[in-house]
Amino acid sequence: MKYYIIAGEASGDLHGSNLIKALRQKDKAAEFRVWGGDLMEAAGAALMKHYKDLAFMGFLEVVLNLKTVLKNLKFCKKDIAAYQPDCIIFIDYPGFNLRIAKWAKIQGFKTHYYVSPQIWAWKEDRIEQIKRDIDHMHVILPFEKSFYEDKHQMPVSFVGHPLIDAIANRLEQDTKAIRNKYGLTDQPIIALLPGSRQQEIKKMLAVMLSVVEAFPSHQFVIAGAPSQSEAFYKSLVNSKRVKFVSNATYDLLSMAEAALVTSGTATLETALFKVPQVVCYKSSWLSYQIGKRVVKLDFISLVNLIMAREVVCELIQNDLNTQRLTQELKNILSSATQQRLKTDYKRLEDKLGGRGASEKVAGLIFDSLT
Repeated sequence: MKYYIIAGEASGDLHGSNLIKALRQKDKAAEFRVWGGDLMEAAGAALMKHYKDLAFMGFLEVVLNLKTVLKNLKFCKKDIAAYQPDCIIFIDYPGFNLRIAKWAKIQGFKTHYYVSPQIWAWKEDRIEQIKRDIDHMHVILPFEKSFYEDKHQMPVSFVGHPLIDAIANRLEQDTKAIRNKYGLTDQPIIALLPGSRQQEIKKMLAVMLSVVEAFPSHQFVIAGAPSQSEAFYKSLVNSKRVKFVSNATYDLLSMAEAALVTSGTATLETALFKVPQVVCYKSSWLSYQIGKRVVKLDFISLVNLIMAREVVCELIQNDLNTQRLTQELKNILSSATQQRLKTDYKRLEDKLGGRGASEKVAGLIFDSLT
């Protein structure tokens, strides 16, 4: 069968690549055409658009790039119509994917959504469109099942979180060998995860780097996103004490004593590696003003949202400054805080439902088509 998968970010590329591998186990003749990244392409899919050409951060940035967005929508519809897939699989990326889903449903294509849009945070009215245009919704967060089924009477499948599988095999790595691979010293490591889009990296990295001199006994290492060049990061760094690894976030987290993390999927990845973290978020003034009026959440990190309480410190907008970040980093380096976080992280993992998310989704998709 023929599958068309659309993902718009690095996390979607990861989940999509694992889904492709799982679907191949079910469907030996499977063919894939995708919007994603290097991981999906490496899994054997024909890559139509790379997510680095799709991701725009914040409300203002989307408006400024509206012409490109509309052009991509037009191209995507034309490409699907030419390919005629047996089903379309959407991975998060709702602003784009829900527009394609509306068109796809009218055209008669079967639709699956893997990794629900965060309509429980904002734009809850999208539920009516999802009910209308999505044949099967597969959710990865435990509270999403009750949100859909109890609040909105839409049946969904809770499959567990795919990051558990992606990370489990990386926890037993030889960290000394990894340090040697990247030329890192024996000093304890503080990982810097400033995001994947150039706009957010520029905002986040500046304040993250401002605390370096306050921690002379540690080495700071930037996790470079696969969509950005090393030259781009070097243009933002003016300290010889800061190291850089490209497309090796999991290797870095497997060695880190602590991390400064831009809000998003990376907060959950860091927690699953059992690394103490400070969550950071800063956007343009206009995007923040709009966002805080429409987002209906007490927290911004997945860790705190899933646990329904503050497990990790979140520094947002003006609170994300050198003084506060230095203070909170010192706090998570203390043995008492580290022990408390590791206990909470174990409870978090238990809530996520165990291994096998990709295989479960692949089975549900394949069975629906046969």
